[in-house]
Amino acid sequence: MGIGKSEAVVLALIGLSLCISICLYPWMPEKVASHWNVRGEVDGYLPKFWGLFLLPIIFAGVALLLIAVPRIDPLRENIMAFRKYYDGFIILFSIFLFSIHLQVILWNLGVRLSPAATVPVGVGLLFFYIGVLCEKSRRNWFIGIRTPWTLSSDRVWEKTHRLGGKLFKAAGVIAILGVLVQEYALILILAPIIFAAAYTIIYSYLEYQKEMKERK
Repeated sequence: MGIGKSEAVVLALIGLSLCISICLYPWMPEKVASHWNVRGEVDGYLPKFWGLFLLPIIFAGVALLLIAVPRIDPLRENIMAFRKYYDGFIILFSIFLFSIHLQVILWNLGVRLSPAATVPVGVGLLFFYIGVLCEKSRRNWFIGIRTPWTLSSDRVWEKTHRLGGKLFKAAGVIAILGVLVQEYALILILAPIIFAAAYTIIYSYLEYQKEMKERK
């Protein structure tokens, strides 16, 4: 199986992030600001090397894992049915990681764009697209809401992911609203997604039990 267009885009972004780090290395401070609190204030630093290359390394590892999933899943035929949506997620996720890396570099070069104003938007868009991906997904071992009950029944999988898609989209919209109330941005990101995950797990169990009763 060759490299697809989406995978080529992801690999290009990884290469670009590494090139940027290499080229800007001489101009970066010895201690690189690398972590911000909920108010957008720096509260963590890394040595220059790790400040410049840790995110690209993580980016490369996660991206390569995502690229490998359709090749190693025993139900890869099902993944191919919604592959274009999965490819879209890989690209969006890669752009998100690349933008975080770029923001870290710009901050340390004096361009102070607060993560408190940008991260909620990026995370919200990811959550919303995960909702789209859920609605289009078919049963597989790596992508989606994988519980013992969704993996045991196509019907439970479809109903759970149809509901999950709506909940994840709603979580994405709520996360983006964190830009307007930055002091509560973390809560607006975490609370809806935790609720969506917990609710869909319980829902999948109840739907599976309903299906078992119907079979009897």
